[in-house]
Amino acid sequence: MDIINVVLADDHVLVRDGIKALIEDQPGIIVIDEASNGIEALEVIARNKPHVLIIDIRMPEMNGIEAVGAITKAGIDVKTLVLSMHDSEEYVVQAIQAGADGYLLKGASKEEFLKAVTKVASGGKYFTGDVSAIIMNNFVNGNTNVVSKSKVEIKEDPFKLTKREKQILSLVLQLKNNKDIADELKISKRTAEVHRFNLMKKLEVKNLMELSNKAKEFGLV
Repeated sequence: MDIINVVLADDHVLVRDGIKALIEDQPGIIVIDEASNGIEALEVIARNKPHVLIIDIRMPEMNGIEAVGAITKAGIDVKTLVLSMHDSEEYVVQAIQAGADGYLLKGASKEEFLKAVTKVASGGKYFTGDVSAIIMNNFVNGNTNVVSKSKVEIKEDPFKLTKREKQILSLVLQLKNNKDIADELKISKRTAEVHRFNLMKKLEVKNLMELSNKAKEFGLV
């Protein structure tokens, strides 16, 4: 394979632009088309027949795992690389069961990204370090059916919490005070206070009880 033709599927234009910028000067890899959701991705693949589909998980209309599952079920000749910010066991297992050829975190280096695309395009599998650990853990424990293959459900976070806010939320629910949070996250006490205030404001709660109830209701922890 001389040239690897790639299709990008992500609902954020900036993310797609970032990926294109990452590989635009890389010989042997070309982004030939884009999609903003799973349905568009399937249409683009049918039209362009790329070698690799790089796809995000959280997208409107049809999420990335559903799209990968549809590709696998239809027997479409395209390799699928899931590029996600989520390293949770649930998402990883769902992606593998759907038939993904690789799973890479968005924080990966350029070198790892290019290695993953090349490996998947050549017919191999590529799973980043943390993801490989999850796969191995499930294999060792015999948990080959951790998530139902017949139903893929991605819970959306309506509050759009950042990674830091989720860390703060977890610590607050552990009854940590601002000083404890600051020490654990290696930030100033003032910064911890600001994050805590913003978290309470974003979730529209006034006390710990309301925060705990809302976190459970929306599956934030």
